[in-house]
Amino acid sequence: MTASAPPSQTLSRGVRILEVLADASSAMTIDDLATELQLHRSIVYRLLRTLEEHALVSRDPAGLVSLAPRLASLAAAVSRDLQAAALPELTATANDLGMTCFLAVLDRDQCVTLASVEPHHTVATMVQHPGASHPVWRGAPGKAILTELPVQQWPFPPTADLVAEVDFFRERGWATSHDEVIPTVRAIAVPLRVRGQRPAAIAVVHIGDREDAPAIAARLQRGVAAVRDALGDRGPTV
Repeated sequence: MTASAPPSQTLSRGVRILEVLADASSAMTIDDLATELQLHRSIVYRLLRTLEEHALVSRDPAGLVSLAPRLASLAAAVSRDLQAAALPELTATANDLGMTCFLAVLDRDQCVTLASVEPHHTVATMVQHPGASHPVWRGAPGKAILTELPVQQWPFPPTADLVAEVDFFRERGWATSHDEVIPTVRAIAVPLRVRGQRPAAIAVVHIGDREDAPAIAARLQRGVAAVRDALGDRGPTV
């Protein structure tokens, strides 16, 4: 029996740099990255040089580091057909509701934003960056995704409270959350089941209570139906 090869430490560190930059609210200095990663500055510098050569990160004249635009083209290739089908509906829903609307998918035990659209002509909205992730057991999009999976297939040990909550959301057809991922932020999400695609959800984020949550969920469900129709999946939605 052949032992599996050990993971590449250099590659792992390079990926961590991309993750840290993706989570950052602004460009970072090399010293900031070194502190965050608990690595020597010279190591971070060498890793950045390699990432720059592949156009995955960029540095401005002041030396601040940020993700490079080429990553957008790489991200667009992930579930390309699903993104293409969802984007018109995300745009229409965002503008109809005046809220940021986004598509989230399951990646191991994480709920990852794949695409996001902010509404036009709205003074202030919540921003949901593509690539943002959080544990799938937190927040409405993740819990909507869990409604698509038998408990035995959940990628983490379930708790009785979470099982009961997800069962309720499954029966109702949509999920809600508040203060679970970002303080003061609420979300409403509807599961998106498409054959051949990873479990997904379409969601909106907002601040403050909404008495029209059922109407918002109904709009999301119409969007989900349109996406499934665009992908040629007209099977049952429950």
